[in-house]
Amino acid sequence: MKYVAIVGTNAAKSYNRKLLYFMRTHFANKATIDIQEIVDFPLFNEDTSELPQVVTDLAAKITEADGVIFGVPEYDHSIPAALKSVIEWLSNDIHPLTDKPIMIVGTSLGSLGTSRAQDTFRNILNAPGVDACVLYSNEFLLGHAADQFDHQGNLRNEQTVHFLDQCFDNFQIFVKKQAGKASLDNKWDRAYDVVVLGFGGAGATAARFAADNGAHVLLVDKAPFGHEGGNTRYSAQHVGMGHDEKQLNTYYHHLAAPMELREDTLKTYIHGMSNIPTYFKKYLGITPISWHNDIHKGDPVVPKDHMAEYPELPGSETFDFALVHKRDKDAALWKALRHEVVKRSEQIDIWLDSPAKHLIQNPENGAIVGVVINRNNHNYRILARNGVVLATGGFENNPSMVQTFIKRSKLTPIGTLYNQGDGIKMAQEVRARLWHMANYESHGILAGLTFKEQSNVQGRQINGWRQLNHGSIFVVGDDGTRYFAEDQKARHGHIYIHGAWRLPLQQEHPYLVFDHRQKDDFDKQKKEEGCLPYPEFTNKLISASTLSELATKINLPVSGLEQTVKDFNTAVKNQRDVLCGRNPQTMRAFTDGPYYAIALASDVLNTQGGPERTGEAEIIDVNGKPISNLYGAGELGGICANNYQGGGNLAECLIFGKVAGENAAKKKETSYDQAVTATIGKINDILTNEQLSNVQLNSHEYLGSSEQGIGGTITVKVKYENHQIEKIDVIQQHESAEIGQRAIEILPQRMIDENTVEVDAVSGASSTTRGLKDAVNKAIAKANNK
Repeated sequence: MKYVAIVGTNAAKSYNRKLLYFMRTHFANKATIDIQEIVDFPLFNEDTSELPQVVTDLAAKITEADGVIFGVPEYDHSIPAALKSVIEWLSNDIHPLTDKPIMIVGTSLGSLGTSRAQDTFRNILNAPGVDACVLYSNEFLLGHAADQFDHQGNLRNEQTVHFLDQCFDNFQIFVKKQAGKASLDNKWDRAYDVVVLGFGGAGATAARFAADNGAHVLLVDKAPFGHEGGNTRYSAQHVGMGHDEKQLNTYYHHLAAPMELREDTLKTYIHGMSNIPTYFKKYLGITPISWHNDIHKGDPVVPKDHMAEYPELPGSETFDFALVHKRDKDAALWKALRHEVVKRSEQIDIWLDSPAKHLIQNPENGAIVGVVINRNNHNYRILARNGVVLATGGFENNPSMVQTFIKRSKLTPIGTLYNQGDGIKMAQEVRARLWHMANYESHGILAGLTFKEQSNVQGRQINGWRQLNHGSIFVVGDDGTRYFAEDQKARHGHIYIHGAWRLPLQQEHPYLVFDHRQKDDFDKQKKEEGCLPYPEFTNKLISASTLSELATKINLPVSGLEQTVKDFNTAVKNQRDVLCGRNPQTMRAFTDGPYYAIALASDVLNTQGGPERTGEAEIIDVNGKPISNLYGAGELGGICANNYQGGGNLAECLIFGKVAGENAAKKKETSYDQAVTATIGKINDILTNEQLSNVQLNSHEYLGSSEQGIGGTITVKVKYENHQIEKIDVIQQHESAEIGQRAIEILPQRMIDENTVEVDAVSGASSTTRGLKDAVNKAIAKANNK
């Protein structure tokens, strides 16, 4: 659990602050407690046109948290004015405390322990506009606070600590109950038949087939416009298939060995792979290219000696790749899948830059009935009448999960930056069983390595750069020694180690090291070709006149690096690389300095782990039973249990995306239906953004957009000339159909008539008013800055 703890005073010395810090340490094994101060909050002012940053920052933290803990002092039989002001900021135009579980604790110098203040505060938190869910009973009132703490800030009295433990445990239970119950008892912001989480290949496929089976679908992705597509977008566009279903089954059993596969899931997968050509023709309108049968010398895609990544395994001879055309690595398949979604815009709404946060589970029967989605810093409860599909990809961009599940301190992503383990967290909340969590694939420039980049920057994948493993050049690990054969052909980053294909042992600070003759080769290549495959290569080089100086610069043991060069030169002389087995014909002895190094990093193409699914794409719980109305597809819980065959993930997206979408669209006995008071209208961020890019702007016309509206982005086109607002057209808006829409209809003409943006707000539509004003102001600012 993750909680925000708010110190309810702006005083420098506070025993309530001390209590919250004690709770953070004492309950560290049960929850994460983020302590927030209110000292920088201004006095609440309803006329403020824009919320202070300190307010929006705290609101965002509250929205992300599972609950809030208030440390409440007592002033004059009530709460401090500073705390009351904070609650007013958080309940006027924004409402992050709505339905949020709240725990109240309090300390005082006297004997009553803020009892009056807590009573008052409970009434405030129950007020309309605040609407918090306050933990009943469990009143922790700490009197005589000055005597209760030792010098380390710990509570002295064991009975006091025991009672605090009871209160906190009850709060934990209360939070979990509210996560299910509160969502069902309150209004839904919008209803769909199916909600698909993740707009990559699997999610696009699931949404399309759900729509084709009569469902009204919401397709959601956390990536902003232009970055949707997950790893499907960045993949080579090779779709795995097989010409003989029996042989394909044999091949995949050997790929998984010694791990076991779920037979019903494998059966669905193998059957789907054997029918990929039919799938392409029937559902994508594409006559597929068979790499085995249709690719010939001279084609942009070169022929292969064998299609399978593991040709030595039984059944591999049947494996093949389906291509959209005789090219690859051009997002052609992704574009086709995206097109199928966009052309169904009447049935599929698309929310981008809108991460899903929680699944909503009916506490009575465990069925998944909806999703909490965060859009523009507001949480929306979306009803899913028939099913939810988890297709959010892997966790390669979540450092904590990477360390926990695959024992790597950090990996540089080669694919999307938006696979952050959201689907795994949501699946865990509903007690889904996880599988294949230790599996991940790689590529890069050498086996499992790419050039080191800054955080949140994609690594480079460069195939066949001969200069990196031919000549006086090698890779060293943290001790300055070599640890794999640089010329070995990798299979998705895996190399052959003692009878098995494994990723090389990860090093924290690997380097590519070479001498001046190799540097001359790089310089020659750059001169002949105009640039190197990695343009930043030369700028990132570290140079030194001696090996000892280079080792010191890159923080490696001097003796280790010097001995490695000696051993490498000995291997060249003897024409045998005893240490790593590199082909001696690719090795050239190091000469005198200068010497060079460039930092490398372990990379990740994608992870395979996630919630386990059946052959019907149902996600199962920890007891092996399907979780009603919850389905999975794609890399999130991929079928790969050991060795990975290229093209397998894309095939899985198509196969299980279709199965998940079709099954999610079916009416269920466990369907949860309830009247919905829609607070937001129809949204399709793909169409909207594409339309905005085509908006024609005439002389003195400017676009302005704002995210401050209650329903999403408001975009206006303003004609502004000679300091006069001549025309305002609302190009895009998603405000509520009732009150918000009135503001959209009324305010533009008022602004034109009065030639000012500062017109009175429409009653009850303050957020819409603010968003519209902000959008017009931004358009005018463009005019003034022209």
